Amino acid sequence: MTQSVYQGGCLCGAVRYRAGGEPLQTEYCHCSMCRKAGGAPVVAWADFPTEAVTWTQGKPMDYASSPEALRGFCGKCGSSLSFRRRVDPGWVSLTVGTMDAPETLAPRQHIFHEDRLPWLKLEDDLPRHETLAPS
Repeated sequence: MTQSVYQGGCLCGAVRYRAGGEPLQTEYCHCSMCRKAGGAPVVAWADFPTEAVTWTQGKPMDYASSPEALRGFCGKCGSSLSFRRRVDPGWVSLTVGTMDAPETLAPRQHIFHEDRLPWLKLEDDLPRHETLAPS
């Protein structure tokens, strides 16, 4: 049996990553901070155990978007790459849009659905959570 490997990086190529194994979860996040950080109406994330993620070229810069969260981005082109919660360092989220093959990781749920933009209509049957998904 082969282990899945996901690779990706920023727009300019200065920062690259590799994630091994299957993600713990994939989701659409509708929160206002993800929208602002991603410059998009919704951001798709894939959550991996921290030890499964390796920065293979360069390293992202961190921005503390709240007392609990660190967002990683490329210091050269600004691409949003990662999200980590300080209180739960066992996992890191990677932006699906920065993956070399984003079509391989479809979101399986919506989080912070209460913050969604009213004009964005995603007609799927995925679970919708008003805040974070239950553990």
